[in-house]
Amino acid sequence: MMTMATPFKSRITAIGTYVPSRVLTNTDMEKLVETSNEWILQRTGIHERRMAREDEFTSDLAIAAIQDLIENYKKDVRDVDMILVATSTPDYPFPSVASQIQAHFQVEQAGAMDLSATCAGFTYALHMANALISSGLHRKVLVVGAETLTKVTDYTDRTTCILFGDGAGAVLIEQDSTAPGFLSAYLGSKGDGGIHVYRSGLSTHMDGRELSGNGCMVQNGREVYKWAVTTVPKGMQEVVSRAGKTLEDVDWFIPHSANLRMIESICEKSQFPLEKTLYSLTHYGNTSAATIPLSLALGIKEGKVKAGDTILLYGFGGGLVHAGLLFTWNP
Repeated sequence: MMTMATPFKSRITAIGTYVPSRVLTNTDMEKLVETSNEWILQRTGIHERRMAREDEFTSDLAIAAIQDLIENYKKDVRDVDMILVATSTPDYPFPSVASQIQAHFQVEQAGAMDLSATCAGFTYALHMANALISSGLHRKVLVVGAETLTKVTDYTDRTTCILFGDGAGAVLIEQDSTAPGFLSAYLGSKGDGGIHVYRSGLSTHMDGRELSGNGCMVQNGREVYKWAVTTVPKGMQEVVSRAGKTLEDVDWFIPHSANLRMIESICEKSQFPLEKTLYSLTHYGNTSAATIPLSLALGIKEGKVKAGDTILLYGFGGGLVHAGLLFTWNP
């Protein structure tokens, strides 16, 4: 008689974070561009953000976050068999940040790949890590979300420069068929909205339109806001329904920390309590792919997130791309 093989499942077993030591306050921003602390707070909810040194890059932040994970959870990453890094600001076009991590920690037999999904990058990478393990192809995956956005920020643009900061977060995903953590996911994209938030590269045109910014980020905040507050609430419902649950079953909601006003609108439209929503923008600003792991780590540190909690992550950003993920926190 044939027996069914136990399906492969995975869960998050550790988390680590890092932010640069340099603090850029709203008062500092007043000296750089025509703005005020009150104006920034009213429109974004951001008090301050972190800024990498001139000689500090995304790989440095990522490595520090992984070291934090190793020390806090007593983990060994040298037997990881895949490294996924979500970033829009790698040190170089190539080699990848993931390859630099592999070399630093001397992970002998691991695939290494950077993933570009902007502010949804971390949730995309988690989804990919779970898929790799669930398929049986991999056993232990290191997922990192890291950015040095201040290096590509135009500090003459008062509408965008107040938003961005630098930081990194790393999690370990391990095979576990007895206590799986991932419950459901939902991903989507709207490529024709790419013109609303971009950074020019080899091409200086998109859909026949000339791009500006000279390599720095450019954002049409109004259009991105409208898209996000419409798309994310619908996506939240889709994620929980795929797991046979409702939003009332969610203990904590962790959206991408783009802007507090945006998060408030998403919570209002989805009828999810703001007091059960975690964000990292207050002191770190918008760190793109790093906002969600930074928010999760803060929730754990503050004693809010506890073992067994059901957590809904939702990343969204340039592309336009979005991804929601439901999981149980059980490290």
